[in-house]
Amino acid sequence: MKASKQLQVAEVFHRSGNKPEWMIVTVLPVLPPDLRPMVQLDGGRFATSDLNDLYRRVINRNNRLRHLLEIGAPQVIIRNEKRMLQEAVDSLIDNEKRGRAVATSGNHKLKSLSDMLRGKQGRFRQNLLGKRVDYSGRSVIVVGPELKLNQCGLPRRMALELFKPFIVRRLMEQGLAYSDKSARRLVARAKPEVYDILEEVVKERPALLNRAPTLHRLSIQAFEPVLIDGSAIQLHPLVCAAFNADFDGDQMAIHIPLSKTAVKEAREMMLSTHNMLLPSCGEPIVTPTLDMV
Repeated sequence: MKASKQLQVAEVFHRSGNKPEWMIVTVLPVLPPDLRPMVQLDGGRFATSDLNDLYRRVINRNNRLRHLLEIGAPQVIIRNEKRMLQEAVDSLIDNEKRGRAVATSGNHKLKSLSDMLRGKQGRFRQNLLGKRVDYSGRSVIVVGPELKLNQCGLPRRMALELFKPFIVRRLMEQGLAYSDKSARRLVARAKPEVYDILEEVVKERPALLNRAPTLHRLSIQAFEPVLIDGSAIQLHPLVCAAFNADFDGDQMAIHIPLSKTAVKEAREMMLSTHNMLLPSCGEPIVTPTLDMV
């Protein structure tokens, strides 16, 4: 059975034109210095990246192997040195692969290339997926029973920042400012005419509200913003079930769609009044709760 599976793998290699030797690393890429920076510690001392130590181990083992080959050392010693070089390369790529991680004299486990990529603090989740989104905000949610089902209460200070580009453009169109810089200065001073324009601008596009974790389609929905005082986002209590939210300190993120296509899609498909049934089974998601009674 095992031989049959191995034969299938060999046949696939042959048909696809791939060669097994392509899977062997012959040239080891070195990460640029900017991706393994030095960190300044308290007291003016510097700490180097763990990758430098792992690269240094590979270079030292490689130089020793080259020297042994040049002097014609016995095959037993050369085989042992090749094994140690392979272990150094394995530790550089994944320090936990062999079960016993390479550590410093202070018993600090060195972070390998894989450790830099995986996990919550890795390159993907921390630096790529964790980037700040333009025209977005976050605040605590509180109940807004006087709101309509498709409305959300948006704090004026937050709305002023989220809709700033649209306010700046409207100020220049109405002749209240003659440059982008002067318009932004008016917004920063929160002049009365700025809030008048803000009242007009918020009616032109909905706001998308999202509560983490976003487990299903109803975890992000569109609402028509209504300007309110305070610093918390107001939400109608009937829409909380879709977000699995309550008013005990939950936070929600708000995003503003920019293009006409995004605004049209949000209004036609993502408004809370268009998402009153569960997509999975068709049961109503908008139901009164004990808190409301």
